[in-house]
Amino acid sequence: MSILEQYEPKEALQYFEELASIPHGSGNVKAVSDYCVAFGKEHNLEVHQDELYNVIMAKDATPGYEDVEPIIIQGHLDMVCEKTLDSNIDFLTDGLDLQTDGEWVWANGTTLGGDDGIAIAFALAILASDTLQHPRIETIFTVDEEIGLLGAAAIDLSVLKGKKMINIDSEEEGIITVSCAGGLSLEGKIPMEFKEKEGVCVEVAVTGMLGGHSGCEIHKEHGNSNLIMGRTLYEVGKTVPFRVVTMAGGSKDNAIPRHTTATVLVKNSDADAFEKAVQEQSAILAHEYASSDPDMKVICEVKGNETRKVLKKSSQKMLLNALMNLPNGVQHWSMDIPGLVETSLNMGVMILDENQLSLRYAVRSSKMSAMNYLSDRTVAMIEQMGGSCEISGAYPGWEYKKDSKLRDTFVSAYEELFGEKPKVEAIHAGLECGLLSDKIEGLDCVSIGPDMKDVHTYTEKLNIPSTKRTWDLVVKVIGTK
Repeated sequence: MSILEQYEPKEALQYFEELASIPHGSGNVKAVSDYCVAFGKEHNLEVHQDELYNVIMAKDATPGYEDVEPIIIQGHLDMVCEKTLDSNIDFLTDGLDLQTDGEWVWANGTTLGGDDGIAIAFALAILASDTLQHPRIETIFTVDEEIGLLGAAAIDLSVLKGKKMINIDSEEEGIITVSCAGGLSLEGKIPMEFKEKEGVCVEVAVTGMLGGHSGCEIHKEHGNSNLIMGRTLYEVGKTVPFRVVTMAGGSKDNAIPRHTTATVLVKNSDADAFEKAVQEQSAILAHEYASSDPDMKVICEVKGNETRKVLKKSSQKMLLNALMNLPNGVQHWSMDIPGLVETSLNMGVMILDENQLSLRYAVRSSKMSAMNYLSDRTVAMIEQMGGSCEISGAYPGWEYKKDSKLRDTFVSAYEELFGEKPKVEAIHAGLECGLLSDKIEGLDCVSIGPDMKDVHTYTEKLNIPSTKRTWDLVVKVIGTK
């Protein structure tokens, strides 16, 4: 049974709900790509699917719009898969459990995939319509955007005729985005050595962080649970000896980690002191993060005696020094655009396994030289610790276009519909517009989207009335001659 069928825009929300029923996390996009291809064939559209499962579709202009310049609608098929600790969903095989209160829609215990399912839903609804008026519509559905814009980097766009593109991958209504940062993914690996040791096993967890999108919300300075775990153990170690057994936090390099766990061994005689020291650090950190992460806390649970493989002293010192010293968060603010983060990085994933510490970063900047410097700086620090690094998924920024007819059309249409001017902004997050602009000479594009909350987290929500207003705006723009 549909839970969104009574809400507007019915056409788009119908397809959004269908998309939510298909597993489509990054790297698992064949099913949703095939769904779009089947849709295109059913509606007698021009359809192209490549070996990565990127999809391009095109629909002819409606009568009277044959001479109007084509418009491209673009979004990505994949979503970030995050879930609560007690969620049983298997993102590889299960659809999402959508919930709504009439104003917001969310998925029970998981990310929603509004980023960027709403773009695909809008495009499908437009392609399926036999009442909307528009020029030739071309759609680009890319894959694996969330893990490095991989589909956009590889896609062949030579079949397209359009030079105007609407990217629907923004999360705040009333803002027309016209420029974005470039970025890359960096993975560092530092060798670790272990030995067997006996002691009391204690499980430690940093929890209650707000997290968020490392591009859209890095400026809010929410705590990074990986770094907070490192800081906690560093401080506790000043007074109570322990040895680290395991440590892990975060699951995506572009999501600010909310939860990090560690297992340590302590002497029987030190168990109470260790627990007390963690509680003291929790109080200190809760006070420090009261504004940015009001529910944060560090908790620990003392288990029984165990014999485990623990880090050797030299490796443990290296691990804690890495977490205390490696850069993270906002590095520079723009000197040209007030309030815009210029350069940042996010330690989104940390995993200590049986032979190494792995760290995965999302690095971003609106200046490529600054991004490369920050990447080089991080690599140099990791290499100094005896580690190695691999860089992947680099993508260019999207430069501001001084003369943009599409931007002017959006501004005028927004004023006519809503009686006020929209904001025209640049953002720190990465968008596919930069890569696609490199592939289509002279591309004129904007990025828009309805209101969403907590994107890339399991509290993600999509606002239904905002979705309707954004739909009306897109319909008006594509119908403008």
